[in-house]
Amino acid sequence: MTEAIESLSFEAALRELEETGAGLEAGDLTREASLALFERGQLLAAHCNLTLDRATLRVQQLTADGEIVDRDPQA
Repeated sequence: MTEAIESLSFEAALRELEETGAGLEAGDLTREASLALFERGQLLAAHCNLTLDRATLRVQQLTADGEIVDRDPQA
């Protein structure tokens, strides 16, 4: 949990974010520990959002007209 957030993959950051939420929900932490965990969770969420935004932009750039194309998975 002490790894720099910027170096985490999306999957690792999301997994840690889920663990962070579970830790906060358990309610057995001190106020300071809860606050520190909450703050790291905020940073993890921002990292995940940024990663998704970058992926969306990349998809948009790959399409000819700049729009996201929905693909039918059954086609």
